[in-house]
Amino acid sequence: MTKSIILLSGGLDSLVSLGLTKEELNVTLALTFDYGQKSASKEIEAAAKICEYYGVEHKIIKLDFLREITKTALVSSEEVPAGKALENEDNSAKSVWVPNRNGLFLNIAASYADSFGFENIIIGANKEEAKTFSDNSAKFIDSVNKEFEYSTQVHPKVVAPLINYNKNDIVMLALSKNIPLELTMSCYQSRDGHCGVCESCTRLKHALENNHADEYIKQLFN
Repeated sequence: MTKSIILLSGGLDSLVSLGLTKEELNVTLALTFDYGQKSASKEIEAAAKICEYYGVEHKIIKLDFLREITKTALVSSEEVPAGKALENEDNSAKSVWVPNRNGLFLNIAASYADSFGFENIIIGANKEEAKTFSDNSAKFIDSVNKEFEYSTQVHPKVVAPLINYNKNDIVMLALSKNIPLELTMSCYQSRDGHCGVCESCTRLKHALENNHADEYIKQLFN
């Protein structure tokens, strides 16, 4: 029987990706990475709740070396961009870039796949973030799949169910499929609840507003 593994940060995209593929691709294991990001404890907490909801095994992988070499705002004492700082998308993306993050995460997942026979690796890459984050693009996913033809024996396929969707579409999908959006943690900051002003929060809040999901806005942004 086919079985799959998912990269689960606890954010909107990974939550919805799990909700969409859990049964069809038999997702049985979720990996959450702690690389010293400011929101690590909250992401882990959210991911654990999501895994409990869907009945998926949850593993947390610490990457201390990645924390040591990441100098941008997701990890360092530098302020996470918010407000007017988000208007320049290229600068905003650079300020939260983590070196080879998705490439590293997928290769770690591929090691699990090679050892335990997972045919698919699910990732929440999407069309909207691909505009500024190249490791969310379809070309990136295709390249990694080609790599795994050589670097693994199992040859797992990287599956990105949201690759052609923007945030509005993703929230719309979640609402139509009754995916528990109240469990998500999409904030870059280290705090209870969502800050509402960082890039990740801003994308989520706008998508909820556009879908008239007022109850979720009240739950997530306090």
